[in-house]
Amino acid sequence: MKILIAHNAYQHRGGEDAVVEAEFALLRSHGNEVEIYRQHNDALNHMSRAAAAVSTIWSQRSAHEVEELCKTFVPDVIHVHNTFPLISPSLYWTAARMHIPVVQTLHNFRLLCPQAIFLRDGKICEDCIGKVPWRSVTRKCYRESAMQSAVITSMLTTHRALGTYRERITRYIALNRFARSKYIEGGLPADRIRIKPNFVPSPTLPSWQSRRGGLYVGRLSSEKGLDVLAGAVKLAGDVTVEVIGSGPLEALATDAFGERYLGYRSLDDIMARMGSAQFMVLPSICYENSPRTIVEAFSCGLPVIASRLGALVDIVRDGVTGLLFNPGDSADLAAKMAWAAAHPEQMARMGQAARAEYDAEYTPERNYEMLMDIYEDAITTVHRERRAA
Repeated sequence: MKILIAHNAYQHRGGEDAVVEAEFALLRSHGNEVEIYRQHNDALNHMSRAAAAVSTIWSQRSAHEVEELCKTFVPDVIHVHNTFPLISPSLYWTAARMHIPVVQTLHNFRLLCPQAIFLRDGKICEDCIGKVPWRSVTRKCYRESAMQSAVITSMLTTHRALGTYRERITRYIALNRFARSKYIEGGLPADRIRIKPNFVPSPTLPSWQSRRGGLYVGRLSSEKGLDVLAGAVKLAGDVTVEVIGSGPLEALATDAFGERYLGYRSLDDIMARMGSAQFMVLPSICYENSPRTIVEAFSCGLPVIASRLGALVDIVRDGVTGLLFNPGDSADLAAKMAWAAAHPEQMARMGQAARAEYDAEYTPERNYEMLMDIYEDAITTVHRERRAA
């Protein structure tokens, strides 16, 4: 199969960028021809605000470049990861005009919430689901800027009115059941949304002997619940948690965790620490979509203590592959961590169940099967529609 991947890369590399690279390598390893059309947000540093706003809503440059690439490469399917802001939804119209099926992975909730994570003032906010998101402008939801929020709102409103999201995308990929349900609630056609989680390659088979302590891996920011974790560590007695990551709350991490704040670490180092920790903590106060760190933890046989919130309830089975605690509740998190530290045998069984979950749902081999099924479904659909036209 010939697959064109389209992705607008972020200025600060994140999970989506890693997923794009992993799927690119996976597809090529199975003999497919794969090309990437990529824009990078560093280009915003050389654009006027007006030009960036226009590009966000409709990029003539991307439409032209994608068309030329499709003429030379002739893909069977275009797999889109992120179009915001430089590629823009103009790509979908180019693909439709050329009768090329489009598969769009829904990495976040941008099509429903300009901020993309349903969070306002530290609390879940769903005010814009299924509505024109004008509130995001008055509340300055995106980067605390009314102007930038207005640009995203204009993009969403324009392309909802044009039917871009309902009609020009052949298949969507949601990363879990929760995300799929939210997108259906927000107006996307249910029959176009398939579920396929992220994946990671497996390290060596894990051991559950001599595991100790907890581990946090992720961005150091308020929506990730770092302050919740900091409060829990103070209450949890002798429980230790190592913290890996970077972000705006580095000062808090230094004060709260001292020498156990490890800063940025390589993936190899992270995976090694996952293989020796007793549990991983994911204390987010926002709707996580499908954190790769959970899949990495499961591959290492590491159970996860997560907020009882959104998709995390689907991904982490309470008492089976980890523990759930009340979102934002440091005392409840402390109690769960203390219980985990005091019950190593039960945590080892949860770790074994987490590894079994990984083997069943999150391996590259299983992911490739699901991805190709979605591609073939999209291709068949477009061919059928062309014959019926």
